[in-house]
Amino acid sequence: MSGFALHLLRHGAPETPGLMLGRTDGAATPAGIAACAAQAAGLDIEHIVASDLCRSRAAGQAIAKARGLPLTIDPRWRELDFGDWDGRASSDVDPDTLGRFWDDPDLNPPPGGERWSALVARVAAAIGDLAPVPTLVVTHGGTMRAALHTLAGFDQRQLWAFDLPYAARLSLTVWPGEPTSAQIVGLCP
Repeated sequence: MSGFALHLLRHGAPETPGLMLGRTDGAATPAGIAACAAQAAGLDIEHIVASDLCRSRAAGQAIAKARGLPLTIDPRWRELDFGDWDGRASSDVDPDTLGRFWDDPDLNPPPGGERWSALVARVAAAIGDLAPVPTLVVTHGGTMRAALHTLAGFDQRQLWAFDLPYAARLSLTVWPGEPTSAQIVGLCP
């Protein structure tokens, strides 16, 4: 069985930085979209997928248009839903409660928000539905970490050690049918 390239690209900088953006549908800046397009330049891809949130979707549309490829919109690639914290600055959240969330986001999800395990399950399903062709997914930082957990078996502490700035790209090789089946090819900040 041969593997396929999977490139995970975080959306560009949002127009309103510094907020916990999960389901909040804020736009990316034009410079952020351009940074994503630059990260995708030269990639050998056959398929482009994007989260349905406009900060990812806009970059996916720009890249797809430039490449002459269709864009698939898939809401399973959305960021973690931060519930009551969504759209707020982390400094506006009780620091002890926020700390418990970062220590164990499954045991301590945001009030009214999504558990880490639910994010991992939907990302795993989205990965499982990908055709085994070179693919670019324009998505979110938390979703990229969930993909690394699913494909490479990283635990939560290891996942938070990755710096995934806006427009960061992770390139992996995925072997379909294997529970932890990816090799990290590169991280491009």
